[in-house]
Amino acid sequence: MKLKSYVCGEWREGAGEGEALLNPATEEILAHASADGIDRKKALDFARAEGGPALRALSFKQRGELIQNTAALLQKHRDELIGLAMTNGGNTRSDAKFDVDGAVATLQAFAEAGAALGDRRLLVDGEAIQLGRAPRLVGQHVLTTRHGVAVHVNAFNFPAWGLAEKAAVALLAGMPVLTKPATSSALVAHRLFELLEAARIWPAGALSLLMGRAGDLTEHLEGQDCLAFTGGATTAMLLRNTPGVVARGTRINVEADSLNAAVLGPDVTPDSETYDFFLKDVLRDMTQKAGQKCTAIRRILVPEGLSERFRDDLADRLEAVVVGNPATEGVRMGPLATAAQKTSVLEGLSLLARDGRLVHSRPGLQPKGVPDGRGFFVSPTLLEVEPGADAPSVHSHEVFGPAATIVPYDGSSAQAGELVSRGAGGLVSSVYSEDFPFVSEVTLGLAPFHGRLFLGSAKIAEVSPGPGTVLPQLVHGGPGRAGNGEELGGERGLAFYMQRTAIEGSRPVIERFLKQGGH
Repeated sequence: MKLKSYVCGEWREGAGEGEALLNPATEEILAHASADGIDRKKALDFARAEGGPALRALSFKQRGELIQNTAALLQKHRDELIGLAMTNGGNTRSDAKFDVDGAVATLQAFAEAGAALGDRRLLVDGEAIQLGRAPRLVGQHVLTTRHGVAVHVNAFNFPAWGLAEKAAVALLAGMPVLTKPATSSALVAHRLFELLEAARIWPAGALSLLMGRAGDLTEHLEGQDCLAFTGGATTAMLLRNTPGVVARGTRINVEADSLNAAVLGPDVTPDSETYDFFLKDVLRDMTQKAGQKCTAIRRILVPEGLSERFRDDLADRLEAVVVGNPATEGVRMGPLATAAQKTSVLEGLSLLARDGRLVHSRPGLQPKGVPDGRGFFVSPTLLEVEPGADAPSVHSHEVFGPAATIVPYDGSSAQAGELVSRGAGGLVSSVYSEDFPFVSEVTLGLAPFHGRLFLGSAKIAEVSPGPGTVLPQLVHGGPGRAGNGEELGGERGLAFYMQRTAIEGSRPVIERFLKQGGH
């Protein structure tokens, strides 16, 4: 099967054979994708000229209704999309559901936001400000939709959720979207666009899909455009230096590497519910999606006196994880997404092992339901460093796979904060403790280095999705190494796709504009 792009309001096939999409458990070729010969500039121009005006003519409520229709479409075809995620992404059914259901939930959240914003086309930012002694002269900040296109370059690990979380925000803000999924796992995104095109939910030009390589796509971005990228820091650096961003002012948002940490408080005992909560969350983050989550726990900070017990408890649970073909009954963890990803993970593990030691791994693992020598599998791997060790690679290199490192600490909030901050900026880190002074101090120490902090305790153990779940109501992103970006966060996310403008003038005129001009 040759996967086409959906640009300029129609399906277009790229030249040549293109790149192969594989089943990462069996290495069977599923499809090919190519964007060679497709005019990226024309695709962007069409989105700006056709999709932009059509979306801007709609109110937030109307856009929200279209987003809700999109969520309903995904829900209707949920099982089909889950099956594609299992086959093309190496996901277990549970992991595939996590992706597809996350996409649906995110779309629904922004559909509800559209309903709450109502029949308006602009956002009011704060109250009117009196600009002198007379109350008739005021200033008012507003947000209006940018007249460009939102280009989304997505990662391989969440082909449904990653697409939906970016597109929902941009579309609600009123900007057309051109999405470029990672080719290796693009079957889900491609099928989703087939469903959307058949349903005719969105105006022409509102949604475009580029399969295969990005090529010169970013070279044609203009000052009203927005570029949102999820992926590696090296690629992010290249994107930040493209002509659109440097010379023409294209906005860019980056979600990159993140050495997320989980801190176990000194008050927690092995027989407590909080300890079990911590253990389960670490286990899930190491094995869900084969550890290929940007929010997965990479560093596990445990008080020195408890580290040996925790190491053994976690190793026992990792030993019980059945690795293999997701289509095989009983498998709990599938393969990595690509051969290159497997090579990168194995190289990263060798690097981390220089700073510590392997305490759990299954190098001779024979994945269940997989022919000998096939598939991109790596067993769950646990490492440990000595108390007080510098371990520079542990705090500077992210292994994007089923691996984490135990870092013993002295139990103080000061050392916990210092060790975690060595990660130089993260998406999310977590603290598990019932000791409020400890939690408070660690939170104050970590907040400047993270986009989100998760405070785990027995009180929320039964209702929490854990730190690894990105919620549409909360911001997602982080400073420094994590890309220095921010997306989602409910209505906050719209600001990236809108222009904040200060309007200065007569209070009655501005009030009339806000009442009539925004509708």
